[in-house]
Amino acid sequence: MLTLAEYVAEASTKGPPRPGIILAIRMCVLAMNLLEIDDPSKYHRKLIAIVETDRCLPDAVQLVTGCRLANRTLKFKDWGKMAAGFLDLTRGRAFRVAARETVEKEALREFEGLPREEALAQAYTAFTDQTLFEWQPIQVKLSPEDIPGYRTKRVLCERCGEGIGFSREIRMDGLTLCRACAGEAYWSPEVPV
Repeated sequence: MLTLAEYVAEASTKGPPRPGIILAIRMCVLAMNLLEIDDPSKYHRKLIAIVETDRCLPDAVQLVTGCRLANRTLKFKDWGKMAAGFLDLTRGRAFRVAARETVEKEALREFEGLPREEALAQAYTAFTDQTLFEWQPIQVKLSPEDIPGYRTKRVLCERCGEGIGFSREIRMDGLTLCRACAGEAYWSPEVPV
């Protein structure tokens, strides 16, 4: 595993990293240490991360662990929390790590006089894991279709005709529907003006 400075350098290709990236990298490194994983790249498709925010955390998880949406090892729960669960499928162990809410105030007090972003970056680099995070061992329940490598037959939505994979269809009123046609759409057709 790389050092914090090396990960931060990799995340800094387009300028100094945002404080959230530093905090998220620290979270991932801590999780790997808790799981006793020295080289996450050796855990191809055997390490799953479940992030609880769509801010800096998923980028850091991908950088440190190699977990990605595309290989089904990065999961997203839109809970608005700077927290993530990390699951080692080879040993059946998991930890959830969450940033402490008090850290920002402590950082601004400790590095008083620095601009906010710089104070946070300094604190997220210097503070101990115990100051930055809370963590606990957890159990993660994943359905078979959420495990990397799962294969299933695709079905067609009986309303729109689009294909649906990974058992994400919904049975409603005797029809097999995609989630959009079942009323969960995040979009609606644009109405011509």
